[in-house]
Amino acid sequence: MKGAKNDFRPLSYLQPGRNTKVSETMSFIPGQPVTAVVQRIEIRKLRQGEHLILGFSIGGGIDQDPGQNPFSEDKSDKGIYVTRVTPEGPAEVAGLMMGDKVMQVNGWDMTMVTHDQARKRLTKKNEDVVRLLVTRKSLEQAVKHSMM
Repeated sequence: MKGAKNDFRPLSYLQPGRNTKVSETMSFIPGQPVTAVVQRIEIRKLRQGEHLILGFSIGGGIDQDPGQNPFSEDKSDKGIYVTRVTPEGPAEVAGLMMGDKVMQVNGWDMTMVTHDQARKRLTKKNEDVVRLLVTRKSLEQAVKHSMM
């Protein structure tokens, strides 16, 4: 894929300011260790005049009602999810999919952020490339199936 760098790997990192090991599943208890299978996605922003376009929208955040999240299985997940991907846009070309849960943006933990904090982290003007770690249900299912 042009402009894309994707690979699959388990996620294991420390939350900033905490000694808690983090892994992630599609839902988790805030502040508790979780496990995740993630995919790295690198999106090159499209420049349109003064604007940098990513080609996707997000929903969720710790300040939002998780009951309104169509991607959360238990309706308690306050994570950041991809709610729309522009056809043939930078995000789709890079492999991002609707329903992906954003775990990190350029190395920053996104598991416990407000919607506005996530938006600001994604749309920084001085960054032409956004490196995401995302998880999606199909990744988890593929790993579980391969372990059987």
